[in-house]
Amino acid sequence: MAQFDVHRNTGKQREAIPYVVIVQSSLFDSYRRRVVIPLVRHSHLDSAASLAGAPLNPAFTVEGIEVVLHPLEIVSVATDQLGEKIATLEQEGDRITAAMDELFTRAWA
Repeated sequence: MAQFDVHRNTGKQREAIPYVVIVQSSLFDSYRRRVVIPLVRHSHLDSAASLAGAPLNPAFTVEGIEVVLHPLEIVSVATDQLGEKIATLEQEGDRITAAMDELFTRAWA
């Protein structure tokens, strides 16, 4: 389980959120949980809640499914509750990190 690995969502909302991506640093691999961000099907997005492609919500394709990172739904999941690893978004790490930076910025509009 590495940072930016994509796992199947085994939870109740797996139709709308088929995957989660691990964002937790490998410094904490010994801990029993992983911090993940949901990857929401583009077709299930509420346009008022998210703008696909915006810095906070980059879009990706996983297994041919268009998904959008939804950092406002960040959560910690027990490692034994993660579904199988099916991909990595390591090559998109900068975009994912930028989305987290956007979420946690101290700037006020």
